[in-house]
Amino acid sequence: MGMQSSPKASGNGPAAPPAAGAAPKAGAAAAPPPMLRVAAAVQAIEAAGLLLATILVAVDTAAGRSYQQASGIALTLIGFGTVAALAWIAVGIRRLRPWSRTPAAMTQFFTGIVGIYLLQGHRYDWGVPAVLLALAGLGCLFAPSSLRALTRRPAR
Repeated sequence: MGMQSSPKASGNGPAAPPAAGAAPKAGAAAAPPPMLRVAAAVQAIEAAGLLLATILVAVDTAAGRSYQQASGIALTLIGFGTVAALAWIAVGIRRLRPWSRTPAAMTQFFTGIVGIYLLQGHRYDWGVPAVLLALAGLGCLFAPSSLRALTRRPAR
């Protein structure tokens, strides 16, 4: 009797799946690839390790076991500032911010260098985890899926 419309046309039917390669809707946050989630976790673990080391320096300084009181205080303040920066970078990686790739890679290189020095000084308890974290962080940051996710798209 009356005109029948298809469920698609009326908007009552199921929505069609987005086309392959279609950009996500505005405001929809893309999930980071698994390798970037690991890279962000590595960065956060490094921040936590540095926080532990900074707390140990602060305790030694407070107990008077620092070479000089002023240098112990300065190292503690620098350590806490660096922990905040590393945590900020980890958040940037997790949120797919392109700016975070370079400081994260630099963090991994420096962590690897410090880890090697620790190994040479027979501090295996700190050196082995540092080197392993640096290698894992670099591998995850330079994985193809991570590079694609953190690459800026040209403006159209």
